[in-house]
Amino acid sequence: MSTTSSKTIQIQFSGDIAFNEPFSSLDNASSPAKTDLVTLAIGANTITAPVVTGIVVTGLLIIPPAANINLITLKGITGDTGVALHKTDPTSLALDTTFVSLVLTVTVQVVGVRLVWS
Repeated sequence: MSTTSSKTIQIQFSGDIAFNEPFSSLDNASSPAKTDLVTLAIGANTITAPVVTGIVVTGLLIIPPAANINLITLKGITGDTGVALHKTDPTSLALDTTFVSLVLTVTVQVVGVRLVWS
């Protein structure tokens, strides 16, 4: 049975600048609708898309633990310089249907990182 996923990111400013705008992705009618709770080990952690016949991954939400104080670096492959993610804010990635894997690198073990696949 297939699951449809919808994603919306909303940006809202208040104060000197007032702005409120939602940005929505296209629905994914073949979403994996999968959530994983993982522990990132010291070093490079390869995160692989769920592989199930008939599903298509178009997004990944990376949610660090609320009290995380350790740097998590997003990389395409282990040798990349990468991009430092916010230590506690969620990171939403829109992925092409050809996506296979990415790497999350840490220097200290991080327990309780939630990965939401859509």
